[in-house]
Amino acid sequence: MPRLVHIPRDLGACFSVEQARHAGVRFGRLRSPDLERPFRGVRRFTDLDVSVEGESRRAQLLRAAHAYRARMRPSEFFSHETAAAIWGAPLPVGRTPHGVDVAVCGEQHVPRAVGVRGHRVPSAAASITEVEGLRAASPASTWAMLGAWSVTDLVALGDYFCRVWRVGHGRPDPGRPPLTTVERLGEALKASRRIGAARLREALGLIRCDAWSPRETACRLRLVAHGLPEPELNMDVFDRFQFLGCVDLAYPQYKLGIEYHGALHHATYAEDVERIARFRADDWTMLEVTNILFRDGDRLERRAEAALRSRGWRP
Repeated sequence: MPRLVHIPRDLGACFSVEQARHAGVRFGRLRSPDLERPFRGVRRFTDLDVSVEGESRRAQLLRAAHAYRARMRPSEFFSHETAAAIWGAPLPVGRTPHGVDVAVCGEQHVPRAVGVRGHRVPSAAASITEVEGLRAASPASTWAMLGAWSVTDLVALGDYFCRVWRVGHGRPDPGRPPLTTVERLGEALKASRRIGAARLREALGLIRCDAWSPRETACRLRLVAHGLPEPELNMDVFDRFQFLGCVDLAYPQYKLGIEYHGALHHATYAEDVERIARFRADDWTMLEVTNILFRDGDRLERRAEAALRSRGWRP
């Protein structure tokens, strides 16, 4: 087997054919099996130690974005769902990426390539910044570009972008500034005509600044749509002597707490059991929401309503 010609390290793990040719790499080397072709004119080293079969949707989009960066023109930037992935935002469940989102402003040439979804947006509709070395739409612009999403997904996205990192027991990164604000989202919505403007306007009024996960957001929206009062979010609770814990969704006047148990709770199961026991010892009713309960029609709403009524709530 012929020995592969060395490729200069400063090209990185992903590079354009043009960059490689300038570095003296021959075309034959660029057709070697240790290089894959994520986009036309781009090469990426095949990492045999990394399996992409079980990659998350966000991870897929990030890999594609970093690969496309090698051929990205100065007029282009990542937008829509790809920009959301770059910002680490929650993506709708059950959708499959259909390519990396690349946009231009005004009359610039819209990118066309296999694996690319090209967009042209008005200059007023996009504020562009850089994150993780990638040129992308700002959080507010990204949110306003995604009006095709459902209201629930738009609220979850806005909750993520606008989260205020408060000081509290065990809270991560206290004082870290939010990625954007509800006011900036509103300004981005008004900056240009938007696809799904009615959904965006509805979602804007439902965004809160202390939501921690998209499932918590979905639970809150479902309870309110059912006619129940809006719960407080991620509330720190104390009794006379100690800190009891933080409740995902809380009705403190009725001493009712609602906890969503997602996949991340598997690692903290014992701590969660002890925390919920402390609440119950202080006469709280704790409603634990699993994925099964969440997906079972309106049983979540009916169970929460019954718990509230047992605590004295009346519509």
